[in-house]
Amino acid sequence: MSQKKCLLIFRNKKLNVFDRAERSIAAFSSGGIYFDRILYCAYDDAGEITRTLKECIAAYADVVILTPSAMRESLLSFCEKTCNGKFDNFDILTSDCANIYVIVSDGGGRLQESDVVSIFAKKYDCGVERAYIRTVGAAIPQINAAISKAKNICPECDFNVSESYSDCRIEAVYPANVIKSVFDGMWRSLIGSLNDYIYALEDITLAERLFQLLQLRRMKISVAESFTGGGVAKRLVSVPGISEVYFEGLNTYSNESKIKRLGVDELILKQYGAVSEQTAFRMAEGLLNTNDCDIAISTTGIAGPKSDNTLKPVGLLYIAAGVKENISVFKYELKGNRESITETAINLALFHAFKKIK
Repeated sequence: MSQKKCLLIFRNKKLNVFDRAERSIAAFSSGGIYFDRILYCAYDDAGEITRTLKECIAAYADVVILTPSAMRESLLSFCEKTCNGKFDNFDILTSDCANIYVIVSDGGGRLQESDVVSIFAKKYDCGVERAYIRTVGAAIPQINAAISKAKNICPECDFNVSESYSDCRIEAVYPANVIKSVFDGMWRSLIGSLNDYIYALEDITLAERLFQLLQLRRMKISVAESFTGGGVAKRLVSVPGISEVYFEGLNTYSNESKIKRLGVDELILKQYGAVSEQTAFRMAEGLLNTNDCDIAISTTGIAGPKSDNTLKPVGLLYIAAGVKENISVFKYELKGNRESITETAINLALFHAFKKIK
């Protein structure tokens, strides 16, 4: 019997919704399980269902099926007749034709991806180890190039990459018996290629990593936000124990608030505008001048969907991060909708604070 594996996903092709399928594939990949083929099949086309199932059963030793609960019973019945076998209580059928594993995609199923990962790990002797790199600001082509270079050093290593608003999680999955010196060389290469963008070599969020560093440095942080509207502060306070290092967050949205709460000079606002390097600097400086914090973050920009009356472009933003006598301002021109611009800015702001005290 062939040792090949197939993942068959039943979905409504009219909706083109792939979220559940992507989560399933990610769960298998994270477990070091990769399929020789991944197929999508419309669940409202009986002819296509029959043809696809027969093809998979004939060609693959292990067939994992992701199906809506409404299809489960008829699917089990068809597979039992085709393979002349019976599903067990966990929706697994073992036969001379193929081994079939049925996962219900909309909840309530008896079998989960983690169960199949465990079965395959034993069957194919594919015990794996994992290592992680978390980055902010690295472009996907740059990450892919770094991974390609790393794989040349350690071909046995596979990578799972997920990105959310410029915050990237790189998971390296490799055989437990890989030669340590080979892995170490690959890992050094990957870190060297992405060093300027790395905030953690473990699977941890950016806010959690900043919290750890603030604890280590015994520093307190304050935040002044304009267009991010409290998003940076919200991300920070989502971390348990943050009160140890977090002093305050101000949502200084209007010019009047920037003047009254942060001491931004009215002439600065008139001459350069609220969305400017000078204003971002003064916002962070205003926090530090209170002597209540050791590091400050400020954000000001245009999230859209329309620009302000200065005709500055949507996506223009300035982030200031620093300590007393050492405040840096970073300018970006981001593309995307209001949500993506704002969320990306939040990640960039936290990352620059991390870099400032690293």
